[in-house]
Amino acid sequence: MKALIISLAFLPLTLFAQPPCDIMIVNGKIIDGTGNNWYYGNIAIKDGKIIAIGKVYYFHAARTIDAGGMIVAPGFIDVHTHLEGDEAKDPNATNFILDGVTTCVTGNCGSSNTDIGKYLRWVDSLKLSINVASLIGHNDIRKAVMGRANRDATADEMKRMEDITEKAMKDGAVGLSTGLIYIPGTYTKTPEIVALAKIAGKYNGIYATHMRDEGDSVTFAIEEALTIGREAYIPVEISHFKLSGQHNWGRSKVTVPMIEKARKEGIEVTIDQYPYTASSTSISTLIPDEILADGQDSIKARLQRPEVKKYVVKSILERLKKRKLKHLSYAVIAYFAPDTTYNGKSIEQINLMKGRKHKAKYEAETVIDIMMAGGASAVFHGMSEDDIKRIMQYPFNMFASDATIRVLYAGMPHPRGYGTNARVLSKYVREEKVISLEEAIRRMTSLPAQKFQLKDRGLLKEGMAADIVIFDENEVKDVSTFEKPHAYSKGFHFVIVNGVLTVNYEKHLGVRAGKALYGPGTQKP
Repeated sequence: MKALIISLAFLPLTLFAQPPCDIMIVNGKIIDGTGNNWYYGNIAIKDGKIIAIGKVYYFHAARTIDAGGMIVAPGFIDVHTHLEGDEAKDPNATNFILDGVTTCVTGNCGSSNTDIGKYLRWVDSLKLSINVASLIGHNDIRKAVMGRANRDATADEMKRMEDITEKAMKDGAVGLSTGLIYIPGTYTKTPEIVALAKIAGKYNGIYATHMRDEGDSVTFAIEEALTIGREAYIPVEISHFKLSGQHNWGRSKVTVPMIEKARKEGIEVTIDQYPYTASSTSISTLIPDEILADGQDSIKARLQRPEVKKYVVKSILERLKKRKLKHLSYAVIAYFAPDTTYNGKSIEQINLMKGRKHKAKYEAETVIDIMMAGGASAVFHGMSEDDIKRIMQYPFNMFASDATIRVLYAGMPHPRGYGTNARVLSKYVREEKVISLEEAIRRMTSLPAQKFQLKDRGLLKEGMAADIVIFDENEVKDVSTFEKPHAYSKGFHFVIVNGVLTVNYEKHLGVRAGKALYGPGTQKP
C-alpha cells in the first residue's frame, strides 16, 4: 500500500484535477490563421477566450464538439459590408453566420452613421450574432455639413467635417471610408480627403476607399488612393478591387503591380475583392454625376427637362459603345420598390415589358424612368474571371462580400451576400486550386484583423477571442446564384462567436453573442 501511495504522488496532477472549460473542440484539423499548414489538435474555450490549443486532453468540458477531421479555423472577418440600418431586420445575421463570418466591418464606401459612439452602443444593445466594427463614412460626414452640394467646402465647413471625423475616431471608428463614385463624394477633391484621413491616421485608423473609377480611369483612381495614403501617413485599403467593362479586361496585369510597387515604396496598402464577375450598386451610377446633386426632388426636376434627358441618354449610349454592347442586358435590377416585377430583370427586358422598341435609346429612357421613381439597386455583369483569379493570387488581398444583412426572399440581390467565403473555399481553393486552403483562411482571418487592428481576433491561439468556424473542406459550397440568390451556404457545421456556440450542425441556434468592436484610437469616458 505504501508503494502505491508513493507512485500515485508522481502521477500528473491533471489526472485528478481536470480544470473546467465551457467548450472543448476535439479531433480537428486546425488552421490557425497564420498561413501555416494545418495540424491535428484540440481547443479549450472558457469565458469567451481560447485557453488552450494543441495536444490538450485534460479539461473537463461542459460541451464537447467532435470536429471529426473537419477544418477548425478562426471566424472569418468580412472587411467590407454595409449593415447600416439593416441590423434590426435579422439580428441573427444568418447570411453571414452561415458563410462562416463572425465579424463584419461596416461603414464602407463613405456611408455610415455619423455618430459612431451612438451606433456602436446601439449594436451592443441590439445584440447581433456577429461582431461589428465601423468606419466613419466621408459621404455622410459631408452630407451632414453641406448636403449634396457640388462644390468645395468652405473653411468653416471643413472644420466641422474634421470635428465629426475626430469625434468618430475617439468614439471607436476603425478608420475613414470614402465612396468617390457616389454623391457627394464624387464632388470632393483630393485635399479634402487628405485632411480628414490625417485625423483618422492620428488615431491609428485606416483609409478605406471605393475609388473614383474601377474601369477606364482605374489607374488614376489607384494613384489618388495611394497619394492620400502617402500624404496623410495612413494605411490604405482599396475596396472591391476589380476591372469593370469588357474593354478593360486584363488590366489587372497593370493594377496589381501598382499595389506591389506602392508597398515596396513604404505605403501600407491592401485590397479586397468579392469572387464574382458582377458588381452591385445603385442604378444611379449610370447617370452623369452632375445630374445627381441636391437630392431626389432636384434630380427629378432635372431629368424632366428635355435637354437633360437627351444628355443622359447620350451618356448611357456612349457607355454601351465603350463596352461593345448593343443593349443594357448587363444591368439587372436587384430591388425596385415601386414595382417588384422588375426585380431580377435586365434593363433590356424591362424596356420590352414596357412595350418600347428594342433599341438602346429606349432602354436608356427606361433607366431615366426608374431614377425619376426613386432609383433602384442593380447587379452589373461585366468582369473577367481571369482578372478575378489574378487579383486573388495577390497575397495582400482579402475577401469581402460588399453586402448587408439579407432578408430571405427580399428582391433579387447579388449572391455575394450569401456565399462569398464558401465560393472562395469551394470554387477557387478546392476545385480550381487558385490559392491554398491555408492561404485563403489567412486572407479571411489574420490579415483583416491585422489591417483593422482587431487585436484579439483572426488567430487561433491562447488568449484570443473564441470566434471559431468548423467546416468540411470537401463539402463547403456556395448555393446562392444570380438566378436564385436566397440560399445559405453549405458545409459550415459549427460556428462559435465569443465562446458561444451559434451554429450547430449548420443550424443557427438563435443565440446572439456578438458585440461592438472599437478602434485603436478609442477614448472611452
